[in-house]
Amino acid sequence: MPSCFMIMPYGRKPTQADAKLGPAEIDFNALWDRGYVPVIKELGYEPVRADQDTGALIVGQMLERLYFADLVLADMTIPNGNVYYEVGIRHAAQKTGCVLLAADWSKQLFDVVQMRTVRYPLPEGNISDDTAAGLRPRIKEGIVSLRDGLSPMPQSIPGYPEDVDPTKATTTKEQLAELAAFQTKVREVRAAPHTERMQRAQALIASEGTPPATYPIALALLLLLRDSVDKTTDWNNVLDFAAGLPNKFKDVPEIQEIREFAAAYAGNNLQAIAALETLIRTAGPTPERLGLMGGRYKRLARAATLAVDKRQAQAKAIEYYEQGMQIDLNAYYCSSNLPRLYRARARAGDEERAQTALRLTIAACERARRLQVGDEWTRQTLLAAAFDLGDPDKADELADAVIDEGPAAWKIDSVLGDLEASVTQVTDAAKRARLSAVIDKIKAA
Repeated sequence: MPSCFMIMPYGRKPTQADAKLGPAEIDFNALWDRGYVPVIKELGYEPVRADQDTGALIVGQMLERLYFADLVLADMTIPNGNVYYEVGIRHAAQKTGCVLLAADWSKQLFDVVQMRTVRYPLPEGNISDDTAAGLRPRIKEGIVSLRDGLSPMPQSIPGYPEDVDPTKATTTKEQLAELAAFQTKVREVRAAPHTERMQRAQALIASEGTPPATYPIALALLLLLRDSVDKTTDWNNVLDFAAGLPNKFKDVPEIQEIREFAAAYAGNNLQAIAALETLIRTAGPTPERLGLMGGRYKRLARAATLAVDKRQAQAKAIEYYEQGMQIDLNAYYCSSNLPRLYRARARAGDEERAQTALRLTIAACERARRLQVGDEWTRQTLLAAAFDLGDPDKADELADAVIDEGPAAWKIDSVLGDLEASVTQVTDAAKRARLSAVIDKIKAA
């Protein structure tokens, strides 16, 4: 009997899906037993799943299954790293016989979004009899339709793997050389003085053509513009560039996040909130998107003149930051903003909540530094945490490190707003004075 090797998560896994669209958690074992196994057997295959390999050479066995299996199915409902990796192996190993499947409400990462995927209904995650009965026909129909289709490698590279056209290799190498040259130009702009970066970034955009030819170049230029902002009006340059991108780039969630971030800094928080709500509904919540929402409401709270408006915006900011923190405790963007908001709200238990968020933030930042996965906000986040702790010695040390990094002006302004809010919550007068001096040092630099 031919074999079917199933690539999918196992056990119960969170989905990070909007509650209006899909379940918060899926029992993938039940999905396998009640959904996939009956269909695979009905199609005449012997069903095998990765976690059933219990030998010592489990990686080698997995590679053998991926290469020799007559059919490989991959459930892409949640962004599981192992699943994505194994799909890539199969695509490179065999010309046909790899079918991607996913719940109809799920969103895949950018590269996989472009590939044909079987969509099946999954209204709940426990896989009841009704759910299983509803998804099996869709799965079966999709497998039959796509199992003989070409994998991306032979589809994209004629003659792959034995008889590839050498002229194609030459062309690709030339393209890689051009991309390397482009990346060198980007680094040159980033190394320029702050006051020159926006002009240089716009010159680079003009030289690269408008609109950019590829998504990596479009994203790199958009990020370069964002990080070159030196004054409020510069945000319009970011928005204009994003608006001029082709739809195939413009609709990518990462581009949308940057665009709405720029819209908020340009002064239109309400527009950014509405667009981010739509993005979360359609592409799903992430710590980044929820953090952006929290940030927009935090700005509304700061700008509010009426106590009721301030309180409502503050509550929404806390709600979104808490949701983002709960999705991933290592994503310190959300947790780092909560201590000041809790203390400003000042309900019973809020000081304890502030201390918990602080501990999570510091632990996540130190983990990122230890694993060398820290981003451009790591030191600035630790600086804000030092202020929240009321530790002027640590704050002074971190302020020097932040100044030496030379972040963009808008990033400094963003951090200063948090530091100034934090200082007002420090009760020790001497510490408050020293922390205020640190703020003055940053402003002077």
